[in-house]
Amino acid sequence: MKGILKSLKILDFTSMLPGPLASLYLADLGADVIRIESPERPDPMRSLPPFKDGQSVAHSYLNRSKRSLGLNLKKNQAREIIFRLVEQYDVIIEQFRPGVMERLGLGYHELAAINSKLIYVSLTGYGQFGPYKDKAGHDINYLALAGTASYSGTKEHGPVLSGLQIADMAGGAHHVVMGLLAAVIHRLEQGKGQHLDISMTDSMLSMQGLYAASTLCCEHDLSYESHILNGGSYYDYYSSKDGRYFSVGSLEPKFIQALLEALERPDLLKLLKDNNLESQAKFKDALKKEFSGRRFDQLKEVFAKVDACVEPVLTMTEACEHPHFRAREMFVQVPKNDQGSSGTQVQVASPFKFSKAQAHYQFVGRKLGADNKEVLKSIGLADEQISVLKAEKVI
Repeated sequence: MKGILKSLKILDFTSMLPGPLASLYLADLGADVIRIESPERPDPMRSLPPFKDGQSVAHSYLNRSKRSLGLNLKKNQAREIIFRLVEQYDVIIEQFRPGVMERLGLGYHELAAINSKLIYVSLTGYGQFGPYKDKAGHDINYLALAGTASYSGTKEHGPVLSGLQIADMAGGAHHVVMGLLAAVIHRLEQGKGQHLDISMTDSMLSMQGLYAASTLCCEHDLSYESHILNGGSYYDYYSSKDGRYFSVGSLEPKFIQALLEALERPDLLKLLKDNNLESQAKFKDALKKEFSGRRFDQLKEVFAKVDACVEPVLTMTEACEHPHFRAREMFVQVPKNDQGSSGTQVQVASPFKFSKAQAHYQFVGRKLGADNKEVLKSIGLADEQISVLKAEKVI
């Protein structure tokens, strides 16, 4: 059974990372997604290296299985096309600053008047209202404002710069999917759509429930290396003799025991007898010495045989070759389709594993406007009308 979300028909007005990742998850599960993109201001992700077959591989991944409609939204004819599409496509995801879609005549109220079942998701950094609603921002700003960066780092160097865009992905894409599907369930029950306001900064604040609770109720501000999970304990990364790293998450007693037995140093357990910050620091220093005295390959071999919550820090190449991900079928060959060459491109698969459904992959991200004719014909436009729209630079 393919396409568990095949009943969803989505118009995607997003760009860069958060919105496209959200609609990728939905498209993988069968949603019919049309990307609406301006020919004058194409998605910057199209220019992000490296490239394969003349196209950004990041764009090819983030926009797989989505058709592309190149449309200049500043043209009146473009607005009429969206009006006709909304009669069929009853989910919209947009990522403009607050007020932009309204100025284009494509706000929620305008489109909901055409289709009352419309679910309209607005994804922004700071939300549709509030004093920061019109401010520009990026992942690093959302993490800073939500307090995340105030305890994620070290006393010596301060905040750590994450290689993963946490606010964009977890705060943005994931919350869009969760909220959208909740709205779909509500629509099934009530027969009506609604407007959903997703703020990436709000989402990051809510994801810190554990720490925010301490602050709100006990006036406790977390600082660097002050908590069991942020460097205040031996739960940390340790360098090998040759400069590679291992993650140590051996928090429970049985895992601590397994860790020390693997290192042939069960005697170190006595350092934790008081279990305070001072004893944690001494134990951590001892672990650093043990790891730094062994090569990465030696440690990898030792801990591969032990269930101690200790894993090597892999490069992306090593992760992509890891037998666990291979066994989980986390890589797929996706047809190139309109990329000017035949064959497939290897990409990361959908992480969702259903027992009675499966993800499907139609094609890699399309060239801008690759599906203009097909989409416009589906709403009743003739070839002559499409030619006029092209000549007038509407498409």
